[in-house]
Amino acid sequence: MELAYYSDYAVRLVNSEEPARGKDSLTSVEAVRELFVGNQSAARRATDADVTRFRSVRARLRAVFEAADGGEETLAVDLLNSLLLEFPVSPQISGHDFRDDDGRPLWHMHLADHPSNATAGYAAIAAMGLAFHLTEYGVDRLGLCEAAPCRNAYLDTSTNRSRRYCSDRCATRANVAAYRARKRLEADRSENTGLAADSAQRSTVSGERRPGLSGR
Repeated sequence: MELAYYSDYAVRLVNSEEPARGKDSLTSVEAVRELFVGNQSAARRATDADVTRFRSVRARLRAVFEAADGGEETLAVDLLNSLLLEFPVSPQISGHDFRDDDGRPLWHMHLADHPSNATAGYAAIAAMGLAFHLTEYGVDRLGLCEAAPCRNAYLDTSTNRSRRYCSDRCATRANVAAYRARKRLEADRSENTGLAADSAQRSTVSGERRPGLSGR
């Protein structure tokens, strides 16, 4: 089953909004359809009513990432389970017209489109994909970008569980900000050290002069 592909459904939907920046790209049925990427048959079923529905599912998926990012594993699982119960999937065996060298179909498991509406179909695939990722790699592999103010969701697939940012761009921005902060701290410390040295020197000079003054 295309686990990475299906889990990306959840990430795409969550990242259609940037709460800290006050940005939301999910404002029209066209934006909803774009989330389906290559699944045009499902995208065509989207209507204006799906905009509000998608936003509701998005909030619930973000809550899963927030719980996981905060170390609340049980809460993350409970929230995801509630989505799985509400939006069940319909698995099918599919060949997608791909064949091996001998002309035989390359069969694999596929999540079929939901028959009711676009939101239910998308939510089912996103929740199941995220569930596969969580159970395969661990709850701590679901994260939110640490490069403030970005809080985009990401799926950590690194070998040492070291991912902290949603993209190379955010990683670079965070590293530059950290470097500048260190330089400012070093400059402040250097300035404070210089002031302390000047103060100590003045105290020493003042102390050396006092005996002469008292002897007059």
